[in-house]
Amino acid sequence: MKSQELIQQKIRPLAEMDEELARWRYFNKKIVFTNGCFDLIHNGHLELLQFSKDLGDVLIVGLNSDASVKRLKGAERPIKDQDTRSNLLASLLYVDRLILFEEDTPIKLIEYLCPQILVKGGDYEKKDIVGAEFVEQKGGQVVIFPTIQGLSSTNLIG
Repeated sequence: MKSQELIQQKIRPLAEMDEELARWRYFNKKIVFTNGCFDLIHNGHLELLQFSKDLGDVLIVGLNSDASVKRLKGAERPIKDQDTRSNLLASLLYVDRLILFEEDTPIKLIEYLCPQILVKGGDYEKKDIVGAEFVEQKGGQVVIFPTIQGLSSTNLIG
């Protein structure tokens, strides 16, 4: 199988995740979820994703669609379109699945996936993390990855 096909296999609509989720749960795989716009991939993103993968067996990344990024970040964003961002993230060895979402928050994804671990960057407090309460109510945990100073897409754009 060619590498581009392998990358594309990682990018899935939520509707196609039932079988894999059932298999992972059957084999007691620990599912980790994180999400974001990932507009301009930088070392902070890479470290967050590596850290997240190290917490479990399967890392699922929720990626904001172009329309969602525009609503959250403004008309000039995203810099990179969703296909480019999806391909970049899915090409990383520690990303197992990538799901694009149109909503402003990933709450529907989190409720559907029911990950054992939810990871967000250190620019969030637990009380502000979408899905944190849900994950903890289901017996999971919320982990905050420490922010790496000076590394953000917003700072890179200037």
